[in-house]
Amino acid sequence: MYAERAAQLPHVVAWRTRVPPGAEVSRILPDGCLDLIWHDGTVFIAGPDTTAQLGTAPPGSRFFGLRFAVGTGPGVLGVPADEFTDRQVPLDAVLPAAEVRRLAGATDDPTAALEELARRRWREPDRVMVAVAAGARAGRPVGVIADRCGLSPRQLHRRCLSTFGYGPKTLARILRLQTAVALARRGRPFAEVGSTAGYADQAHLSREVKALAGVPLRALVG
Repeated sequence: MYAERAAQLPHVVAWRTRVPPGAEVSRILPDGCLDLIWHDGTVFIAGPDTTAQLGTAPPGSRFFGLRFAVGTGPGVLGVPADEFTDRQVPLDAVLPAAEVRRLAGATDDPTAALEELARRRWREPDRVMVAVAAGARAGRPVGVIADRCGLSPRQLHRRCLSTFGYGPKTLARILRLQTAVALARRGRPFAEVGSTAGYADQAHLSREVKALAGVPLRALVG
């Protein structure tokens, strides 16, 4: 059973799940986010993914996490996002081992312990990079985003890597995928999904979904 709620910090979602008996492999789509996860007494960072990841764990496993919205996690951890791209990294590789042990031992309420850690280390997101993410989500060309944010294309790329874990074009592809999947899951026809999300045509939609998610869009809707 998966559940989530708004965390005590802005731009952060607290979530939890327990793996039921007979659970199928879960497909975790790239979303531009960074997660801090407690899993049965171990704590790790799940970085921003460029393609879907397949999640497997024994039945009964418990997961508690904080999902940091696009660009907000690196400030809390004090490490550039591209250090974690497509990786799961033990938290004690970033923070002091004693602090991580206390967090790992919070078996009664892992979410509260995760939120307290994030609260102590909270940094407000860079406003320029918030604007970059908004531009990418709106489908604006990279050159337009750079101009509006007062950055050269090279500066934009470098800052996107450290903030989001990948460059602006990849960020835009991933955010567009999230929009398309959300629309499809609300029952919108695929032709409408493609045009609304900003794909050139149905073939473009199909190629991009398969490349990023690993399966056709129809497999993500059921």
